[in-house]
Amino acid sequence: MRIKQWAAGLSVAILAVATASAGGPKYSFSIQNKAGQDSGKVTFTQTKKGVKVHIVLQNIPFGDHGVHIHQNAVCDAPDFKGAGGHFNPDGKHHGYKNPDGHHNGDMPANVTVGEDHKGEATFVLDSISLDPAAPNSIFANGGTALVVHEKADDEISDPAGNAGNRIACAVIKQ
Repeated sequence: MRIKQWAAGLSVAILAVATASAGGPKYSFSIQNKAGQDSGKVTFTQTKKGVKVHIVLQNIPFGDHGVHIHQNAVCDAPDFKGAGGHFNPDGKHHGYKNPDGHHNGDMPANVTVGEDHKGEATFVLDSISLDPAAPNSIFANGGTALVVHEKADDEISDPAGNAGNRIACAVIKQ
């Protein structure tokens, strides 16, 4: 299915592809930067151990980047602030290094982008669900967004790990 979202005068095409896999449902979404350029793809696949999140980045500056699931299915360029804060239905603190627990939308590590401006990472999260009826579903309440930040996430500072500005985004909705 193709969904078009018009934000701040910028047309952002979102491709949501649901397919069956051996592990369960699989959904893919395109990531775009503030200029509307293709910046990669994120794929969510249900597995027995949780949701596998596979992130492929391109056209992103060299270095480590914090990547998080944010609470609103909005990617409004140029700052992507409409995506809101981190997806956090469990009401925990930020970062995997936080002794009080992490946001549902936090990733356990940064995504490293090489000198070719490409990067890739795969994580399995047991803190999110693909079941729209679950309270921790990335599809509940109209969906969420995956946001790529300009800097590395320190994995502990509230509310966002000092990861800096938002530089790319993908709307996540069924």
